[in-house]
Amino acid sequence: MSNKEKVVLAYSGGLDTSIIIPWLKENYDYEVIAVVGDVGQGEELEPLREKAIKTGASKIYIEDLKEEFVTDFIFPTLKAGAVYEGKYLLGTSMARPCIAKRLVEIAKKEGAVAICHGATGKGNDQVRFELTVKALAPHLKIIAPWRIWDIKSREDAIDYAQARNIPIPVTKKDNYSMDRNLWHLSHEGSDLEDPWNEPQYDKILKLMTTPEKAPDEPDYIEIDFEEGIPKRINGKEYGPVEIIQELNKIGGKHGIGIADIVENRLVGMKSRGVYETPGGTILHIAHRELEHLTLDRQTMHFKEMVAIKFAELVYDGNWYTPLREALSAFVDSTQKTVTGTVRLKLYKGNCMPAGAKSKYSLYNEDIATFGKDEVYNQKDAEGFINLFGLPLKVRAMMMEKNK
Repeated sequence: MSNKEKVVLAYSGGLDTSIIIPWLKENYDYEVIAVVGDVGQGEELEPLREKAIKTGASKIYIEDLKEEFVTDFIFPTLKAGAVYEGKYLLGTSMARPCIAKRLVEIAKKEGAVAICHGATGKGNDQVRFELTVKALAPHLKIIAPWRIWDIKSREDAIDYAQARNIPIPVTKKDNYSMDRNLWHLSHEGSDLEDPWNEPQYDKILKLMTTPEKAPDEPDYIEIDFEEGIPKRINGKEYGPVEIIQELNKIGGKHGIGIADIVENRLVGMKSRGVYETPGGTILHIAHRELEHLTLDRQTMHFKEMVAIKFAELVYDGNWYTPLREALSAFVDSTQKTVTGTVRLKLYKGNCMPAGAKSKYSLYNEDIATFGKDEVYNQKDAEGFINLFGLPLKVRAMMMEKNK
């Protein structure tokens, strides 16, 4: 048994974490325990077990977090309608606190004194990992190699790996930074760093086809929700993980869910990324359409403001905060009537609402009709407008008097 103190490393087998294990061994006298959080990377994770041990880890945990990721992070964010800066559906942002939570649990189990992550000093992920650790285990030390070591670029990291014969999943010619989970796949770096460059979609897309190559005939699908949670596609029931996987296939086939965004990072700089979120885009549009049918005007408008703040909290790594939890409580209250079915038309990158129904629908044809009705007295509108417009009238009268 080793008497060394232990550090738990958030391990992915990617470029950064591949070199962190030997770097920790060279620079700290710690026993390194690697932890892989499986949030739906879609790759074979088992080979990482051998790779981590070969590069110096004493132990590796490969944790299946997919269902927890969906039920405890994706669905609450979907119900909130949270989208960062109008485009980003928060795939990486939601995954980091889920993974970090498990890092803390294993650190406590192993009696570790520190947690290490491979996030850079320029990015958002360092904040997301570390705020989660501070919220759940404030006694743990945090090691962030990118803020310490002499490696200054991905090219330097590749050189470091090659000098130690460490297999890595990128080369200097194909140097995109990618993050994949059940909800999305992100692409950053390389030619995307110039916002004027059009993304090479044929080269980078992994989850979907381009809209140009999508089928020439549309597909119609129906999604059933219960209290804001998607349950069925075309009448067939799916589990939380499976429904996203199925919608990723359907959306990917039709080229739905590409987002090219220059976003404002929390650390103060702008960055450019391309996100593939086929299933998430379908669910966001469907959920919003059902809310249009079932939420009253005041609740819906206030919830739109909540969605902006919720997205900001998630993006900034503030998942385990009183405010996020309070906003989720509000959101859950609004979702009690968000039950029903939405029909969507999918065609060459477009996801178009094609009908919605709910037993909680607030749409009343008898009142809304342009035909003759016995419910709504149009004469009542005159008094309403007179009172609603009274402040404008009083102000105008004052201005005329003081000309």
